[in-house]
Amino acid sequence: MSGPALPLVIRTSRLTLPLWDARDVAAIRGEIARSPHWHADFPRQDDLDACALWREGDVWGPRSVVRGVTVLGSIGFYGPPTDAADGVPETEVGYGLVQEAWGYGFATEALRALVAAAESAGTRVRAAVDPANARSLRVLAKSGFTTLRGSDEDGHLVMTRPFVPSA
Repeated sequence: MSGPALPLVIRTSRLTLPLWDARDVAAIRGEIARSPHWHADFPRQDDLDACALWREGDVWGPRSVVRGVTVLGSIGFYGPPTDAADGVPETEVGYGLVQEAWGYGFATEALRALVAAAESAGTRVRAAVDPANARSLRVLAKSGFTTLRGSDEDGHLVMTRPFVPSA
């Protein structure tokens, strides 16, 4: 796949963010048995929707958010970076957790780790968020998404982190 390489697995102090493989996607789609390591409320509709973004070997695709051995949700990019209007490689991120995992900082921790990996690969990250989604707005703010670009065609706020590519 195009774009600089990201690790297949990204780790934080509490979480593991493994890239989905074909078996994960088949299980999320209900084509094979679900994993015994999934939270009872996983997959959510957003996780199922993320399957459409999955491409074999694409390190810029969906990942699981795992605490211990339990999958709590998903996070990932909507595809490899492409050059933005200013020539900086950029990609969009999406994330979500089962409701029981809300309020523990897992989304912020996962997002910070994934963004750090992208920025290390010379890529700026943007996110689109429903302006009524206060929880996600807080996660983005805590993760350094401070630049507001306006809104997209669906009325979502488009935000980025300040980023200066290395020379």
